[in-house]
Amino acid sequence: MEAAREITRESARERGSNRVACVQEEDGENIDVERPCKQVDEQQQQQKSGWKKFLAHVGPGFLVSMAYLDPGNLETDLQAGANHKYELLWVILIGLVFALIIQSLSANLGVSTGKHLAELCKSEYPKHLKYCLWVLAELAVIAADIPEVIGTAFALNILFHIPLWAGVLITGLSTLMLLGLQRYGVRKLELLIAVLVLILAACYFGEMSYVKPPAAEVMKGLFVPRLRGNSATSDAIALLGALVMPHNLFLHSALVLSRKTPPSVKGVHDACRFFFLESGFALFVALLINIAVVSVSGTVCAANNLSADDADRCDDLTLNSASFLLKNVLGKSSSIVYGIALLASGQSSTITGTYAGQYIMQGFLDIKMRMWVQNLMTRCIAIGPSLIVAIIGGSAGAGRLIIIASMILSFELPFALIPLLKFSSSSTKMGPHKNSIYVIVVSWILGFGIIGINIYFLSTSFVGWLIHSSLPKAATVFVGIVVFPFMAAYVLAVIYLTIRRDTVVTFVDKPDASQVEMESGVRSSDGNKGTEVVPYRDDLADIPLPD
Repeated sequence: MEAAREITRESARERGSNRVACVQEEDGENIDVERPCKQVDEQQQQQKSGWKKFLAHVGPGFLVSMAYLDPGNLETDLQAGANHKYELLWVILIGLVFALIIQSLSANLGVSTGKHLAELCKSEYPKHLKYCLWVLAELAVIAADIPEVIGTAFALNILFHIPLWAGVLITGLSTLMLLGLQRYGVRKLELLIAVLVLILAACYFGEMSYVKPPAAEVMKGLFVPRLRGNSATSDAIALLGALVMPHNLFLHSALVLSRKTPPSVKGVHDACRFFFLESGFALFVALLINIAVVSVSGTVCAANNLSADDADRCDDLTLNSASFLLKNVLGKSSSIVYGIALLASGQSSTITGTYAGQYIMQGFLDIKMRMWVQNLMTRCIAIGPSLIVAIIGGSAGAGRLIIIASMILSFELPFALIPLLKFSSSSTKMGPHKNSIYVIVVSWILGFGIIGINIYFLSTSFVGWLIHSSLPKAATVFVGIVVFPFMAAYVLAVIYLTIRRDTVVTFVDKPDASQVEMESGVRSSDGNKGTEVVPYRDDLADIPLPD
């Protein structure tokens, strides 16, 4: 028998097999010939299970990334490229790095607490403050939806020559139809968004390959900060402000709850890591698309053979005028590709905006209603302003409405960002999963930086408008008297949210799994989870407890 074992070992070594070879003895026992190979198989199995776990967490990041690819962002990208070529690409890089940090905080908050941001705001803040935050969050959804709906309407006009107001109605109806995929599971909707992102990327990468921007200048603009020209600072602030969306913070913390996370420290940490990696990949794709948009715009508007009309369009480039510019410079097919990309951007971002509105309404108000009724209500509230402006003001009015919407989003950001930073750094909300001191310091510095930039942008824009407005002097003074106290109240509200101490404890420390097994009478003799019930001891049942 020993000779047979040695022969089998030698033959296994000669074959170089990575599998575990076994010898059947006469008594029926299996003997491992190469025991280390069993460890290799176990490691391969763990790697496979790790990939399966990661793929199970893929989806929320792509839904969230659409807020960084919506028509409002595309318009600021087009304007930045037309005015400054590739010099403001570094602003997009910094903005998306900051976006990755705050989106990971939002995902961690949902995974660790089992509640999304709107629900935590409802439980933490008093009634009057809760309703104020709800109104502001709903206004943020409406403001974010305006460029998305108008951008989709522009795309339908470019592709099918549909009037703008009809395009707004079609956008609302198509969004409701696509949201019907929810009945088949959120994974189907996430797959649809991923396909739209790929279409968007293919269109803009195709445009970029056609215009061939100089790679050296693009890389220099991406990594060398520069602010040259009179409007460079304001364009950089607008570019940064358009990247960070308040409703996205509510959305990401809710989307991660669609995944089953084990209620253990390791399970929570693994889920947070998977969501971070997935968000990083999705935002990297968003970064590449934003770079492509700026590069196309910068290359086209810097061409030497531009006509006078096209040069005027470059001076005030919008979502609508960009199609005519591309058509004149690159041909009709380029305009069609741009229309398809704009349609994919607008339609996918309106879906995520409606999703965010659902979670905000459910979290703050705890309203229980049918999904289609909730979708219809959210959609009607969101497209109302866009429809009115499209009917009254046409394309020019819709373009001005996009600018107003971006200013509203900058105004709303602190009322979503500050609660997120406080909750994710609080042991009363996160328990042992709260942010480390390094993450707390970095996130608060970045948070106050973006809030300060937005306040500066709003105040300087308003003062500049007030000084150069054509209103009568009396009307200008009246507007100043009304608005300046409002701005002071806004700053005080931001300070109050920052310094207010959290009082409600929402984190519940779950007992360890082994403790649960012992308390429920289930034991595991080999260290793994078992189902063998601990036997009942009649001989110990009547022993009195010690005094």
